[in-house]
This record gives sequence, structure tokens and C-alpha cells, in this order.
Amino acid sequence: MSRTSIPIDADTKERLDRLKRDDETRDGFFDRIITHEQSIEAGAWYDEEAD
Repeated sequence: MSRTSIPIDADTKERLDRLKRDDETRDGFFDRIITHEQSIEAGAWYDEEAD
């Protein structure tokens, strides 16, 4: 598996650090937040809310 570096602002890093659980690796944290992302289903909103 290859590794990469992603530059982020210090404020963004602090916000991510607050979301990361103590028992998680950084890689595990990112995997958790992208795996639990919920997709938007078509027709999920009423017409008034879609605008």
C-alpha cells in the first residue's frame, strides 16, 4: 500500500483531531468518516426544500 501526504490548514487539522477517537489511527479515522457517509437519494426532498 502506498502512502501520501495531504497538506491542510492548522485549523482544519485541529477540527479533524477533535473528531478522531483516541483508539483510532489516522487512517482508521479517515476510513470511518468516508465509509459512514450517506448518499443522497433522488426524491428525498419535497419540492419546496429542493430549491
